[in-house]
Amino acid sequence: MSLTPSLELPEFSSTNPTVADYLISRLKTIGIRHIFGVPGDYVLKLMDYILESSIQLINTCNELNAGYAADAYGRLNGVGALCVTYGVGGLSLVNALAGAYAEEVPLIVISGAPKTSARGNHLLMHHTTGDYNLQLSIFDKVTVAAVTITHPNQAAEKIDQAIMACLRYKRPVYIEIPADIVDQSCVVPRFLYIPSAADSLRASVGEGYHPSLEEAVNEAVEWLETSQYPVILAGVELHRYGIEAQLRKLVEVTGYPIATTLLGKSSLSEMHPQFIGTYVGGLSREYVQQRVETADCILCLGAIMSDMNLGGYTAQLNINKLINANSETVKVKHHYYSPIYLGDFIEGLIARLPHRAYETLEIKPASEILSRTFEVKPEQQLTNARFYQRMNSFVDQNCTVISETGDSILATIDLLIHQDTHFIGQAFYMSIGYTLPACLGAALALPEQRVILFIGDGSFQMTCQELSTVIRLGLNPIIFLINNDGYTIERMIHDGAYNNIQPWKYHQLPQVFGECLSCEVRTEAELEAALEKTKANLTQPSFIEIHLDRFDCCKPLARLTSTLKS
Repeated sequence: MSLTPSLELPEFSSTNPTVADYLISRLKTIGIRHIFGVPGDYVLKLMDYILESSIQLINTCNELNAGYAADAYGRLNGVGALCVTYGVGGLSLVNALAGAYAEEVPLIVISGAPKTSARGNHLLMHHTTGDYNLQLSIFDKVTVAAVTITHPNQAAEKIDQAIMACLRYKRPVYIEIPADIVDQSCVVPRFLYIPSAADSLRASVGEGYHPSLEEAVNEAVEWLETSQYPVILAGVELHRYGIEAQLRKLVEVTGYPIATTLLGKSSLSEMHPQFIGTYVGGLSREYVQQRVETADCILCLGAIMSDMNLGGYTAQLNINKLINANSETVKVKHHYYSPIYLGDFIEGLIARLPHRAYETLEIKPASEILSRTFEVKPEQQLTNARFYQRMNSFVDQNCTVISETGDSILATIDLLIHQDTHFIGQAFYMSIGYTLPACLGAALALPEQRVILFIGDGSFQMTCQELSTVIRLGLNPIIFLINNDGYTIERMIHDGAYNNIQPWKYHQLPQVFGECLSCEVRTEAELEAALEKTKANLTQPSFIEIHLDRFDCCKPLARLTSTLKS
């Protein structure tokens, strides 16, 4: 395979830089500007090197939160990074890594470790169980590459190996560096070679690659050309592999209507005239469900077919009407073509499919939702439905919307995501508490975009302390705390005392952490007043506590929980 080298490494002060300098130079080369983490004695020396570099070290309140923040950062920046100590640090972020692995998020985890002499002498060191392979073996299960550097001569090769795997497979990797290796010298190559996913796939099968691609495109085009009611269903891999522009070109060439999965939300501006909505099986709007499920050909691109992406398996997708293309495989009816890069497949379709005017396909665009004017009823108690209706006219361009697991993510299925706006939600792994630290990571990844976060009270209690880091860094997200008195999604499935949580005075809590605009809202008039304040509050977070009844949930959640009960 012919590779074009990436940016040349910066000049080092010596011929053989330290392992730490080498690692940091690699991270800078691939676009890392921030590293999230928590200090500990096994990693302090490495953190000193980071502090002396142009990469900003972001200390979070705990390692789990660091993982969630780096995850959101990686979704928007293309790759994220963490730095933690051994054992108590590394093992604390395993849940965050599992979520990133499931949802194909590229993260680089760097862990300090006891000195090589301690390992060699089998000493029982703090933060260990005595088994020095334990952490490596655990991380091996939630990464695509897990390496430990036991000698400086290994450093360059192992670091590059891990970074390339991270970028190639869009999933986490793990690099373990003993404390006494950090400042030892290593021999380095001049360039970091990072093949694209497409190049890697082509190299893996050599000359057999192009015929396979051609056959897949031929069969798909033949079917699509004879289809009367085709539809495109776009998934998360369009985000991960950075091929949203190709998707948009395909949409505009073909004229086909397009829906996205919940994980794939914002892969295309939802104000586009061909965008019909977010498809989540039986949780979708009736028109969206009907248009997707009655299509005579569904061109499914980069979607993860998980239960929540399919509305708790309420989706009725006929596999005999499905062209399913993922990052490496294309399935047309019962024929499989692999390995094929998703971007190449889309380009093949663009080149071959005839142009259709979208007006001829009777598309009802989702943007029609905004044609309904929202009229404020000042004295009316705020409800879930009215709140999210109001949000559809509040959320605009150039922001990042983050929705927490539970009612919030389902309530934002039909929240329209505009041009130059991003959407983040853990619609597959669904770990509650993810989004508040994710708010931190997203705000640092795209500082020009304002974060708008929807989070429930139960989730907030999981990771609320990270609001202090958001305040400390002077970030300005708008946080809507949906206070419905406990775990509403669980109440809707099966209520019990275990769904109760201690009621906090949420709007007062930010003042404990520092300067923050905060208030509570019960009526529509109070909501309007709060929204006006947030527009003018550009230098600090805005925290709005929304009071709702404990059983007041969105319609998709009611439908989902009804399905789960049966």
